Amino acid sequence: MLAAAPGRLVACEGMDARIVDLVRGKGSPVPELPRGRGWLFAEVAGEEAADAVRRLVAVGAALGTRLVDDPREAAALWRIREDGAGLAGRSLPTPAYGGWEDAAVPPEHLGAWLRDFEELLRAHGLQGVPYGHFGDGCVHCRIDFPFRPGDPASAGVFRDFMTACATRLRDYRGTLSGEHGDGRVRGELLPLMYDEPSLALFRQVKAVCDPDGILNPGIIAEPVPITDDLRPVRPRAQVPSGLRLVPDAGDLGAAVHRCTGVGKCVAPRTSAVMCPSYLATRDERDSTRGRARVLQEALDGGLLSGGLQDAAVAEALDLCLACKGCASDCPSGVDMATYKSEVLHQRHDVAGLRRPRSHLFLGRLPAWARRTAPLAKPANLVLRVAPVAALAKWAAGIDQRRSLPRFASPTLRRATDTARAGNTPPDVWIWADSFTDHFFPASALAAIRFLESRGLTVRVIQEAACCGLTWITTGQLDRARTIVGQAVRTLAPYVRGDVPVLALEPSCLASLRSDTGELCDAEEAKVVASGVLSFAELVECLDLPLPDLTGVEVVAQPHCHHSAVIGWDTDQRLLERAGATVIRVPGCCGLAGNFGVEKGHYEVSVAVAETHLLPAVRSHADAVVLADGMSCRVQLDDLAQVPTQHLAELFASRV
Repeated sequence: MLAAAPGRLVACEGMDARIVDLVRGKGSPVPELPRGRGWLFAEVAGEEAADAVRRLVAVGAALGTRLVDDPREAAALWRIREDGAGLAGRSLPTPAYGGWEDAAVPPEHLGAWLRDFEELLRAHGLQGVPYGHFGDGCVHCRIDFPFRPGDPASAGVFRDFMTACATRLRDYRGTLSGEHGDGRVRGELLPLMYDEPSLALFRQVKAVCDPDGILNPGIIAEPVPITDDLRPVRPRAQVPSGLRLVPDAGDLGAAVHRCTGVGKCVAPRTSAVMCPSYLATRDERDSTRGRARVLQEALDGGLLSGGLQDAAVAEALDLCLACKGCASDCPSGVDMATYKSEVLHQRHDVAGLRRPRSHLFLGRLPAWARRTAPLAKPANLVLRVAPVAALAKWAAGIDQRRSLPRFASPTLRRATDTARAGNTPPDVWIWADSFTDHFFPASALAAIRFLESRGLTVRVIQEAACCGLTWITTGQLDRARTIVGQAVRTLAPYVRGDVPVLALEPSCLASLRSDTGELCDAEEAKVVASGVLSFAELVECLDLPLPDLTGVEVVAQPHCHHSAVIGWDTDQRLLERAGATVIRVPGCCGLAGNFGVEKGHYEVSVAVAETHLLPAVRSHADAVVLADGMSCRVQLDDLAQVPTQHLAELFASRV
């Protein structure tokens, strides 16, 4: 994909090297162009925009053109281009790497250079996904070099290709680095671009400014060989994983090496979820990229000698909220929440390091809630006594500034056991996840009221079925596998039926969709993962009449797992169709399950909330605050004393 030039966007399908010539005014139209070889994005603005669009389309060399006037659609298309480095690295059958990263030629030679470049790729048995800047003659590319961990000789193809490309580029008076620095990976090739007097001058300037040779040694003045220090050929520890790590065939090393340093996670401001801890601390170590680098070093035996048990690993992962934002926002597909679960499993269950108290209490919260359910009322009363509450928080590893959750009395399943019993076949089943069942049954009861007002019969599944989320996030994977397996066996018959199954807690639904397959390989696990619906998905799927929300302003905090795994577009679409004005809060609320209540995390949790959520709530004091997730509701109650509603509660309130 090549991009030129802001304003109206013209997308031309079928762009290959010959099209580049044609748009540049060289050559004649070639009718037998291959279909779908690429896209050219050209953005035009100003008084002459319409004429520029006509002239561009009139070139006639593309297989098709499309004019995009909608700013949101244009932004979505540009995001594909902006995420090019990460997407290109994972778009081939095997991982693709940088190296020949941003060569540039005078724009009038771009078509010829692209043809030569494709020829060089074929000659070396390589594939690449080019993208870049058409107007500047600059082409980026991620290439599937056949690197093998622990085999430095596998870098031979890399050296041969890089040298051949640099030699051919010289014919066009091009540059090895059209946008970025030459760096360690191209320094050795500089004699192909500069003459010896120029290189000698480089060395003299470096000697004057850095007589001791301590600033970036081995880069430009006296470059090391381009195959030295290549990360992909370093020896890598093989770790038998507790999770299946499906996208990486069970290889934790391959998973953490998905990160190639693109750096979207360290953007100064973002409308996405990733990476909340970095936005709070502004410390690179607390970013997705920083954590991936630490894990890479731990597995490659580079800077860290202690492997996954090294203290630096624990420090890097400590402030990861396991929000799963990177799983959807990182163009390279890094899923740090999953890697954190695996590493915690390796440290505590495999290596035997002692678990923190919070893992034993918060990490097993559904089990404790189930045991407490018969005594929920007296338990709530006792926990309101300050000394008892303080002792309970200390024992569970909870920060003293946090509130304790109130146990539901009765639970959702008990409240609906007899009242909803009968022989009438239901139109909708509700899955009583652990959080809805034991802490927020009002969400499900509201869903029942709304759905019944639309003429549907609703029943709650009475068998216990926990998604295992709290065990998964704390790395208690052996126990999680058992819990998830039981939930799959319980829910599968319902999902396989003709009656839709509804989930109210977004984190539990997201866990079904993303974590179940990591722990269970059974076919019924796939059935359950894809068959349970969110409230918004159910309402849209059944095409139910919406309540009238005209004049209602809604500040919505989508649960981070909702945004990352389920997607919140359906919710927003329903709200807007109902007439509501929606202010969607980006990012994470900062509580993130057990993270924000654990001792040692309070300040960062508050800082994350101050990034987006709390300012939005304060600036829209009269709005309805929508928060489907238990974590978001607890955070808002603790930090802002703001009443919140689930989408089902909002809809039911207008029945």
